[in-house]
Amino acid sequence: MPAPSPDKRSWWAVGGISGAILASSCCIAPLVLVTLGVSGAWIGNLTALEPYKWYFVSVTLGFLAAGFWHVYFRTKPACEEGSYCARPQSTIVTKTALWVGTLLIALSITIDWWAPYFY
Repeated sequence: MPAPSPDKRSWWAVGGISGAILASSCCIAPLVLVTLGVSGAWIGNLTALEPYKWYFVSVTLGFLAAGFWHVYFRTKPACEEGSYCARPQSTIVTKTALWVGTLLIALSITIDWWAPYFY
């Protein structure tokens, strides 16, 4: 089975980041806005996604698992000299996106434990 292209690894990372942002939008985004002093009646509307949180978390964990598997455990593709995939920046960007997504989803999952300290 051939190794995935760097574009495929990037898509897994993008899916993980997007899912983590969606999963955290119901809880972390309002908390950050309130902590920064942004207020208003419209902030209550940001919690409308709360019933879907665990769906977003499940999908995000799948994307993140696939992304980590493609980045850390699959064999590296053969890259032509001078191409983007031959540069270390391509892997650094993908790894950074995966770890940021992991941090966001971890914050989203554990918000019930640490959020009361901010209110």
